[in-house]
Amino acid sequence: MWVSEKWNDYELLDCTEGERLERWGKYTIIRPDPQVIWKTGKNHHGWQTADAHYERSKTGGGKWSKNNIPPRWKITYGELVFNIGLMNFKHTGLFPEQAVNWDYAARKIKAANRKINILNLFAYTGGATIAAAAAGAEVCHVDAAQGMVQRARENAAASNLSEKTVRWIVDDCTKFVQREIRRGRKYDAIIMDPPSYGRGPSGEVWKLEDSIYGFVKLCSNVLSSEPLFLLINSYTTGLSPSALSYITQSLLGGKSESRELGLPVKSSGFKLPCGASCRWTSE
Repeated sequence: MWVSEKWNDYELLDCTEGERLERWGKYTIIRPDPQVIWKTGKNHHGWQTADAHYERSKTGGGKWSKNNIPPRWKITYGELVFNIGLMNFKHTGLFPEQAVNWDYAARKIKAANRKINILNLFAYTGGATIAAAAAGAEVCHVDAAQGMVQRARENAAASNLSEKTVRWIVDDCTKFVQREIRRGRKYDAIIMDPPSYGRGPSGEVWKLEDSIYGFVKLCSNVLSSEPLFLLINSYTTGLSPSALSYITQSLLGGKSESRELGLPVKSSGFKLPCGASCRWTSE
């Protein structure tokens, strides 16, 4: 398991009975997590004093109950700055377990000793984009949701990154890659965080298990002749990390390593599984 252990502004304080208790900066929140299937008791005082709680509805969805918590606030990870807020469907605009991948990408970029051009697909609010740009890469950030791209731009500005460092693209990722192939554009590294399920602008169905192999194959056409890495994230329950290694190595050769991502739980010392990642390199 790759564990994000270097946070100061984020803590997973406790998790039990289908929920997480987290500290984001100076605010604590409670939100659902389907991986938390144990019932170890809610002994941490934060369960009674949290600033916000996302409660699921019996009819689907849910809503936040809040107590004196602002619409937005900032947290930092090293030199990176992120705008946090309580979003629909339990999210905050950041996945803290991804910090271990930000560190990985930054190390690879700095060690390359050459100009690195990165394509970040399904890029959300830009955690990986900002980490890569801060490490010296030029990044093409692509997401189909205009609101998420705008939040990513705000995070980049908060981290004092130049607009010249990142190309901001609002587009369907598959169609964008197809156009990049026709243009003959190449990238030294690709980061992708595809959804488990979704629909394209023309009603196309995306199901990760059915689509990921073809999508990685498509993306292989925009890798440069000296690729640095390919990083795939998956939050699809039941998809083994090793399946991602099989896909990347069968298509690209090279070397691939896949593991669960995790967060340390302060109350127990255990690690909460939070999805999976695959890191492919050409050697």
